Amino acid sequence: MRDQPKHYCGLFGIYGHQDAAALTYYGLFALQHRGQESAGIVSSDGTQLRVHKGMGLVSQVFDNQKLKELSGHAAIGHTRYSTTGSSHLRNAQPLTVDCSRGQMAIAHNGNLTNASRLREQLETKGSIFQTTVDSEIILHLMAQPSLEGKGNNLLSTLHQIEGAYSLVILTEQELIGVRDPYGFRPLSLGKLDGGWVLASETCAFDLIHATFVRDVEPGEVVIIDKNGLRSLQAFPEQKRHAFCIFEFVYFGRPDSNLLGRNVYKVRVEMGRQMARENPAKADIVVPVPDSGNCAALGFSLESGIPYEQAFVRNHYIGRSFLQPSQLIRDFNVRVKLNIIPDLVRGKSVVIVDDSIVRGTTCKARVNNLKQAGAREVHVRVSCPPHQHPCVYGIDFPDRSKLMAANHSVEGIRRYLHADSLAYLSQEGMVKATGLPAESFCMACYDGRYPVPYDPALDKEIIERRRRRIETLGESLAKEEMQIKLL
Repeated sequence: MRDQPKHYCGLFGIYGHQDAAALTYYGLFALQHRGQESAGIVSSDGTQLRVHKGMGLVSQVFDNQKLKELSGHAAIGHTRYSTTGSSHLRNAQPLTVDCSRGQMAIAHNGNLTNASRLREQLETKGSIFQTTVDSEIILHLMAQPSLEGKGNNLLSTLHQIEGAYSLVILTEQELIGVRDPYGFRPLSLGKLDGGWVLASETCAFDLIHATFVRDVEPGEVVIIDKNGLRSLQAFPEQKRHAFCIFEFVYFGRPDSNLLGRNVYKVRVEMGRQMARENPAKADIVVPVPDSGNCAALGFSLESGIPYEQAFVRNHYIGRSFLQPSQLIRDFNVRVKLNIIPDLVRGKSVVIVDDSIVRGTTCKARVNNLKQAGAREVHVRVSCPPHQHPCVYGIDFPDRSKLMAANHSVEGIRRYLHADSLAYLSQEGMVKATGLPAESFCMACYDGRYPVPYDPALDKEIIERRRRRIETLGESLAKEEMQIKLL
């Protein structure tokens, strides 16, 4: 799914280990697939927070010297691609702040649906924002004093924000992990050498030899300090959960476990289910590496059609949808995969991908196969058509850019130049997970949004902010002119 729009973030946190920063580095390395735009680590020695972050891959941002400077027994880390906020160093996370409560750092995976309203309210009260990311709103809310003069606490902040968020928060004395009440984004808890670890995916535990303990529950706050771990439920009344099913389709690493299910096995089952629903007469099954590998294997196993890796991936180029520039994304489409013509020449091919969003990449792959001599190309997609925007952290907010929202399946087939096209049904996708449909958010497929949002109100607020900035600019210009006249 190389043409998939932006964003996902990787979170990591550790408490109670002398090599906290180095282990965070390796944890982020395991989570690099969740974001390649920027990376950052904040450490604590019990009295002071230290931070280093930069643009690029984890291996580009950190070296041995920088990790040595991040001394301490606790640390959090973040690897990012932007959903909200542009691609600049100031938007790299974790974000840090000094306030009356002391030093705090926060890393966030997700998207706040009421961010525009909260930001305007805070700015009206005098808050000055240093970034354009919605994560900073959480820091401002936590830092605000209450009417009684006491420091605002995390729970009251959580009850003001809406949308999708998994958080890792670091203070001088504690590490905190949070999931929103619907559990849109993953966050897992582990142990290592007597210390505690938090990570977006369990594959990060495997790399550092940490032991998986359990998932942080939706709405749960885990607080880890010198006294150990304590847990509280911030939203005890919330019963409906809405884990993003796209984690199973695409984002999660195959070696991770989500909701107690192995991602690899779920994707293979999605491929099997697709072969049952949408069989094809073909000579070989070919995956689009790497996201289509598991589903293609499942399709092959169920159909009996031989599996061939006719596309060879250049692994030194990152996921193209995680590149902010369309020019770079288009370039990656051309250079990431090379084809082996001898495997496809004169054959009928089933090509399996995890999803089609804009369609440009899939079209290029179909053309690659036909140029290499494939007699027929049948496209199979291991999830339903994306017909609705996601407002919870996956950046395809504009329906005009969603192929399936604007064209029929037959229209998409013609655009792709494919001989046939079929998608996995929503029922089949859910069945492959082995979990009930009520466990998931599938709004990008069916338009049923668990947390309501008002895009018209957000646009109105953004327009008001733009007009204020323009008015301020005009006032400053008039003042400068008056000074010159004097």
